Amino acid sequence: MARRYCQLCSDGGQPTDKGAVVGVLPLFGALLLGAGVALMVVPRGNQPLASRTPAPAAIRPVGAPGPLPRSPLGSSPDQQQLLSQLAEADRQWTPRAEPLANGGYRYVYKRRAGEPPLNLETIRALIANPPSFERERQAIGQLLQALQQVGVQVNLSVPHKSGAAAEWDPRARTLRIQPTVVSKGTLEFARVLNHEAIHVAQSCSNQGLGSDPLLLGLPSLLPGHLSTVLDEPIYRTAPDRVRQLEREAFANQDRLTLGVQLVQAHC
Repeated sequence: MARRYCQLCSDGGQPTDKGAVVGVLPLFGALLLGAGVALMVVPRGNQPLASRTPAPAAIRPVGAPGPLPRSPLGSSPDQQQLLSQLAEADRQWTPRAEPLANGGYRYVYKRRAGEPPLNLETIRALIANPPSFERERQAIGQLLQALQQVGVQVNLSVPHKSGAAAEWDPRARTLRIQPTVVSKGTLEFARVLNHEAIHVAQSCSNQGLGSDPLLLGLPSLLPGHLSTVLDEPIYRTAPDRVRQLEREAFANQDRLTLGVQLVQAHC
């Protein structure tokens, strides 16, 4: 299952019939990859890395997430609370080792759609040294600040469009992000926010923040894992202009410093 990003909205599950808020150019947003639980069982005496790698430490259970920040995300305390919740979600995505009765281990991890299975060495490395996502944390803070400075309100709230993970509403000058996106972790949240920031800049490049978006002229070659995203029914039936705007955002959403640059340049 693919995860979709778009101008006005992003979905977090099954493909849905997404469109724009009434009175706004119908565009779509960042899509969120589905996830599955992967298992790797390594019995005692069948651990090819055992001579080089100590027995893994089991990841301690993750407690229930605390309350999400208030919306809009305009204050420093709210942003810090958001980052704290994202860090908690990141821990949920870190592989863990569960000891077996026979002395071996069962490795459990969540794998996003389109990602290859992890090998034993990679799993153990992630357990020993979980990624910090510091670059993504910085990008989120910079994006929120840049959007706030130009008058965009960023809310953790259910988008108007059913099934959307995020939406950019130019008329209301509001970017809504589905609260469940937080559970996807820091990297995915940063991509969703950056994708929507590109759409904000597309609006600004027209006649101002509240305008319908225009293409910015960015590279539009889709990365491999998104090469077929515009073939999904939700995009296949969209107007060509919308598809081109979405292509531009999809092609550049992983460039996490780009959204800030574009917002500052065009808004």
